[in-house]
Amino acid sequence: MTEACPLLPTASVVVPTFDRLRDLKRVVRVVFDQISDLGSPGEIVVVDDGSSDGTGEWLDNRASDFGLTVIHQDNAGPARARNRGVEASKGEVVLFLGDDTVPQPGWLRAHLEAHRIEDSGRPMAVLGYTSFPAEEDSPFLRWINEHGAQFGYALIEDPTDVPFNFFYTSNISLPRQVFEGLGGFREDFPAAAWEDIEFAYRAVESGMFLRYLPRARTIHHHRIRVSSFCRRQETSGRSAAIFSTLHPELEGFLGVPCVGRRPWLTILERPFLRTWIAVGEIFHGVADGRICRRLLDGHYLQGLAAGLRGLG
Repeated sequence: MTEACPLLPTASVVVPTFDRLRDLKRVVRVVFDQISDLGSPGEIVVVDDGSSDGTGEWLDNRASDFGLTVIHQDNAGPARARNRGVEASKGEVVLFLGDDTVPQPGWLRAHLEAHRIEDSGRPMAVLGYTSFPAEEDSPFLRWINEHGAQFGYALIEDPTDVPFNFFYTSNISLPRQVFEGLGGFREDFPAAAWEDIEFAYRAVESGMFLRYLPRARTIHHHRIRVSSFCRRQETSGRSAAIFSTLHPELEGFLGVPCVGRRPWLTILERPFLRTWIAVGEIFHGVADGRICRRLLDGHYLQGLAAGLRGLG
């Protein structure tokens, strides 16, 4: 065990989980080891969001081994799960982590040291960097990770003052007082899309700023294919419709004015663009970011239009 760091703030790592037991086991073990090695008070709070793959039983059986706080709830989505996790936690700093995002060495220390040395007088959230495993690297994954859709780390211009829309709950931390003072995540969002950005918008409007710390790194162990990500974009669009009703001033940012202007994707474009991107996974450079954006924006706008119709 390394030397204790009493000046570091206390930490609560909150992990919502749903049917990802194999990945969750790895996440819990790594976080537990980092808390132990750091020698600073910390805890792991796992919220089982109605899993049916044995997650609940494993958590109950191993809670004492890892010092876990375990919460069970019927499936209600990540916003509710994270809110309940924070309610049950005790740390000064809350760290949100995905159940399939595995921290790399130094992850916890990097987050906590950033909060310890912050002296601007303003509340701060710290965004870490998440990437895919090296063995899964592909042009499509690199694009969605660095330039849009999933994340957009390469678009960050000033790491000391990052826009609210980079608040990614797979790897982020903030003072618990800020989170509780704003009432946590809104639970209007049924899926894991936009509920984190909506919270960040309110937080930044209230005075919080967001700092990017790429050395606080996690690896995202989640297999993504073009077809599954297109479906995710449609879900994201439906959630964006909810966001737009909560904050009409952000309709332009969310793409609402684009709905109805012209067909987003024709029947022939969808398979053509997917095939083009698939070829680009083999022959690098064939499909650039414009092709990816055209396909994914089309699916996003389709979901947004459906969501707006449903709310109307």
